[in-house]
Amino acid sequence: MMIIMRKSPTNIRSAAKEASHERIVQAAARAIRRSGYDGTGVADIMKEAGLTHGAFYAHFDSREAMLAEAADLAGAESNAFAASVIAAAPPEQALQALMHTYLSKEHLAAIETGCPVSALGSEMPRQSPEVRRAATRRIKEMIDLVARQSPDWGQPGAHERALVTVATMVGTLMLARAVDDPALSDALCSAALKCLAPSGG
Repeated sequence: MMIIMRKSPTNIRSAAKEASHERIVQAAARAIRRSGYDGTGVADIMKEAGLTHGAFYAHFDSREAMLAEAADLAGAESNAFAASVIAAAPPEQALQALMHTYLSKEHLAAIETGCPVSALGSEMPRQSPEVRRAATRRIKEMIDLVARQSPDWGQPGAHERALVTVATMVGTLMLARAVDDPALSDALCSAALKCLAPSGG
């Protein structure tokens, strides 16, 4: 006897709700990087996700809850990309490859899909605790990812160098995006790379 398994209406509804939730968070993750936390409105996010404004509270208790998930996803995407750059390079060149990719013209232009810390760093101190907690977790992940590229990973020196490297990369990208002078923007990235990766070409 053959038994045909059918998805119950409850399972279908649950899967559809999950897919909608994911679309909202993805839209919000792009929007916060593009327009900032304060420039990201619920109505615009729902419209971008292809949903009605009224459906928002079926997914989130508050705007802050959505922003926290968006910050978490943006950080996760950025760290996954960084990990892929590292994985694609020979181990001894992995960190250099990451720094060159992070401070590239392509990343400079990709504010909507790039590193959320460089896009949103100056706004973070004014966000809710849940948004800051999500962002902090992903920043710690990034620092750990960089530290793991050191031959002495696990030692205090590797962690300290990773702190300086990440702070320099993020700060440089923020400044390079802030100025309206392309030559200065290029010079900032080149100077940072020269200090961080002196043997890099």
